[in-house]
Amino acid sequence: MNTSARMLRLLSLLQTHRYWPGEELSERLAVSPRTVRRDIDRLRELGYAVDASRGVAGGYQLRAGGSLPPLLLEDEEAVAIAVGLRTAAAGVVSGMEETSVQALTKVIALMPPRIRRRMDAVRSQTDRQVWGGGPVIDPDVLTTLAQACRDDELVRFGYTARGADQTQRRVEPLRLVSLGRRWYLVAYDRDRQDWRSFRLDRIAEVVTTGQRFRPRELPAEDAVTFVQSGIRQMPQRYAVRVRIGAEAHVVAEAVGHWGTAEPADGGCVLRMNVDSLEWPVMVLVQLDGDFQVESPPELQDLVSGTADRFARAAAR
Repeated sequence: MNTSARMLRLLSLLQTHRYWPGEELSERLAVSPRTVRRDIDRLRELGYAVDASRGVAGGYQLRAGGSLPPLLLEDEEAVAIAVGLRTAAAGVVSGMEETSVQALTKVIALMPPRIRRRMDAVRSQTDRQVWGGGPVIDPDVLTTLAQACRDDELVRFGYTARGADQTQRRVEPLRLVSLGRRWYLVAYDRDRQDWRSFRLDRIAEVVTTGQRFRPRELPAEDAVTFVQSGIRQMPQRYAVRVRIGAEAHVVAEAVGHWGTAEPADGGCVLRMNVDSLEWPVMVLVQLDGDFQVESPPELQDLVSGTADRFARAAAR
């Protein structure tokens, strides 16, 4: 790797703003620690504020904030940003459509021709359906909570649970989780002294307190698993139970985080808690296996009516 390429690679690593031990940077760049120190000095001469700590565990970190020279991206990073901005224009985050288009225009204009051709290929060969009717969230809520998660900072906000009045919450934010068109905050609720997941479209007036906290251990494998478990346990209008002649892992993949599939004789048992029965019917239609609806009776009626319509269509 020549000097210019190595400098770009070093800068790319530092721009993650994480702390990099000197030994790890040496291994990543395949150079000696002395060469890393010289490259760091060159970056400082170019205007990059790089903090250094000495000693056996010494390392480097790019200082956040301030006026920095232009951001440098590797090819894959530039394409990933452009794809992400296109996705953001779908309207999940309120008011982000126009902003995303403006940012995307700037990013593509700065791309070298070879990368721009890759993005043009993605754009020209992709059809996108904009999802409508789902909840939208305030971008200020999203960004404020994201920073609070990163900085381990206590926040306050108003929360309107389903069918309830707004309440004030004081929480220790841990992670943001995106499931489909919905965003969730996983946090420790100090007033209720327990872990909770909050839908971002029901959060208002987020206030950062400036108070730091030591992160607690989440009682789940990860934040996504915690949110999914909470969704499954929420009281819904219908408790669905269907015995299906298909392998459990196949059914679990079809239903996603909206239900569970437990192995049983000759197949598995599908369980879902839902407000509407259309989604269970869609899952059953796409599965290649006989099934028997055990509950609720309303689902049996809906499946029967759907079967009649399909039979009439097939007869024609």
